[in-house]
Amino acid sequence: MIDVKLIRESPEVIKTSLKSRGGDGKEVDEFLKLDKRWRELKYDVDSLRSKRNKLSAQVNEEKKKNKNADVTGLIKESKEIPSQLESKENEMKDIEEKRNLILEEIPNIVDKSVPIGDASKNRVMETHGKGVQNKNGIGHEELLISLDMLEMDKASKVAGARFYYLKKDIVKLNIAIIQFALDFLEKKGFTLVQPPFMLRKDALKAAIPLGAFEEMIYKIEGEDLYLIGTAEHALNALYTNEVIASKDLPLRLAGFSPCFRKEAGSHGKDTKGIFRIHQFEKIEQFVFCKPEDSWKEFENILNNSREILKLLGIPFRFVVLASGDMGRVPSKTIDFEGYFPIQGEYKELGSCSNCTDFQARRGNIRYDEKGEFKFVNTLNNTAIATERMIVCLVENYQKKDGSIEIPKVLQKYMGRKVIKAGLLSLEKKVSREIKETKIERKEVKKK
Repeated sequence: MIDVKLIRESPEVIKTSLKSRGGDGKEVDEFLKLDKRWRELKYDVDSLRSKRNKLSAQVNEEKKKNKNADVTGLIKESKEIPSQLESKENEMKDIEEKRNLILEEIPNIVDKSVPIGDASKNRVMETHGKGVQNKNGIGHEELLISLDMLEMDKASKVAGARFYYLKKDIVKLNIAIIQFALDFLEKKGFTLVQPPFMLRKDALKAAIPLGAFEEMIYKIEGEDLYLIGTAEHALNALYTNEVIASKDLPLRLAGFSPCFRKEAGSHGKDTKGIFRIHQFEKIEQFVFCKPEDSWKEFENILNNSREILKLLGIPFRFVVLASGDMGRVPSKTIDFEGYFPIQGEYKELGSCSNCTDFQARRGNIRYDEKGEFKFVNTLNNTAIATERMIVCLVENYQKKDGSIEIPKVLQKYMGRKVIKAGLLSLEKKVSREIKETKIERKEVKKK
């Protein structure tokens, strides 16, 4: 939530930010119009309450001086106030609700370092490793099914599209990825947290504007509960309406949870396998800090992602999202994308965001600085979304014989160095070798 004082004093700053996100800024004018009327009503209400108190005191004073004093006029005037006060208070409440609805939907202020424009203005910040396309490789879905480690059809029958069964060594790989990420973050001083997998609407609203996101997350029918789309929202809710001691900041949390998303806007996109699914596991970095430490913490959690991806041996890059491609909550977001050699492209593995004091204001999360209460800043970053990471590892570490090498950093968790090839993957290998031989023969004949 944006600081009301900032909207009142610097409306053009908010309008400029809104326009950079593709809006027109009209909500600022509407907010200020309602806010002006709200402040007028508040003045009237405060004046009427003061007048009521003065009249009551005046009546008592006159009675003290003279028990038989004529206070009829004062009492009559006093009796007129409640109806006037009720009318003003009702209008004030109505205006406040309308004003706050607008306030809740105004997105965070875009940081000055963010490129302005739509997704075409996203800027590659840095690249690590060389991504080389593997045209002869096997897609992760086909390969894992051949190894009897992934079941999509049966999952679709019992749960619907974009659900799955993981089996055998891929379950172990999933657990290994989780354990690796948790161990890594714990060594970095993060507190491990497994949060509730469901939240009430008020708790969710403290983290995000529900307008758009409500279409993406699952609601429990008949209950004021939603399945979380990310641990970020539950971690933010941990300190809602609380004051954190200054000495305890920064608070660095590593949240592990399943995540549930409708993926309503992804029809026809990434339909194969387990890259874009309704249910997945994720380890999330989340930080509460003082405003002056905000960007230092941003670099810290971003560097954690850099280290994790390097340890896993994946070619990757960081991409600074343009203003029109960011979510409504962050002031700045950097996506990190892994290279998928079978598909021959970089794809998102996670994102790092500085939400400044936006979530803290929504959730009333403050810290005590020598008796003065101030809003904290919050930051979040995906450490690892495990199913996407499995896809990336399978594409990067599969061998010509259909086996999958296990990254060195995960071998101690898996207790082995390789996932052996299955029958179908071996057949694919033979078919590929025959195809390569035919190509070589054609090239010899041309010569």
